Amino acid sequence: MSHDAAVIGLYILDVLGRPVDAIPEGGNVEFIDEIRLTVAGTAGGTVIDLAKLGLNCLAVGAVGDDEKADFVLSTLGRFKVDTSLMQRLEGVPTSATILNVRRNGDRPALHQRGASDHFDVPADMLDAVLAPSIIHLGGTGLLAKLDGEPSARLLAEAKKRGRTVTFDLLGANENTIDLLLPLLPHVDYFMPSIEEARLISGAGDIQEAGRFFLDRGVKQCVFTLGGDGVCFMDHKGEFVRQPAFEISVVDTTGCGDAFDAGFITALHHKMDLKTALNFAQASAALVATGLGSDAGIKSFEDTVNFMNSAKVIA
Repeated sequence: MSHDAAVIGLYILDVLGRPVDAIPEGGNVEFIDEIRLTVAGTAGGTVIDLAKLGLNCLAVGAVGDDEKADFVLSTLGRFKVDTSLMQRLEGVPTSATILNVRRNGDRPALHQRGASDHFDVPADMLDAVLAPSIIHLGGTGLLAKLDGEPSARLLAEAKKRGRTVTFDLLGANENTIDLLLPLLPHVDYFMPSIEEARLISGAGDIQEAGRFFLDRGVKQCVFTLGGDGVCFMDHKGEFVRQPAFEISVVDTTGCGDAFDAGFITALHHKMDLKTALNFAQASAALVATGLGSDAGIKSFEDTVNFMNSAKVIA
């Protein structure tokens, strides 16, 4: 069976609880309303949402040899994601995060780096990994072995084979640009948050940030702006900005991953730009209405209905 997209990169287990007002002192206990386990990460969260939106996806990443890996792989399988190229590495833990979700949706995190730091894509896997028409790389910054030149070679090969490349990252800082520079000429759609884009580029505004990445080879920038919506810029000079949808925020975990999934789905369905941006924002908005990176999204049809009926922020 052919795949619609290959989702390469960071796969982690999230343990989420809400609402967390404070960590109890000493050995005391506080009661909260909800605890969930989810498959997350800039690849894992994206591929789950893609599957819920109806795409047939190939997961390409790594887990460890622990109980967390059992959960990640079984959950991917439950959503009918192809895990045949997921690597299970001995002697390392599965990457995982504990998120204490506050009432306002903020989510301070405790992260254990693990198998994703030891993951790469060997040459004998390239034909299978790069067979789908859309290749998404997610998690640069937390993929120690794959980051930098190895990722650049992977994406260059994807472009050589005529694939559409989408790209997102995690844990951006002032040094992230060194990892990105070799990759950017091979990226069709770069989809960070505006906070990440500004931090990496040192830019003062959205358009300056966009020009920074476009000048370094990116074909199109799609910046998520949180409650301020989304901004699209391309190397031809097009600039589009659209508002966000009105929602009651429960948890912002995975909103960027959901946006990526929505935009990739829009590319798959060949939506026009305005519709693609709205569909991606609808996907992210739905995730923010529940706990965890896979909350809110039910199906492609449900997301379209939300996109067409929800109010936007004036």
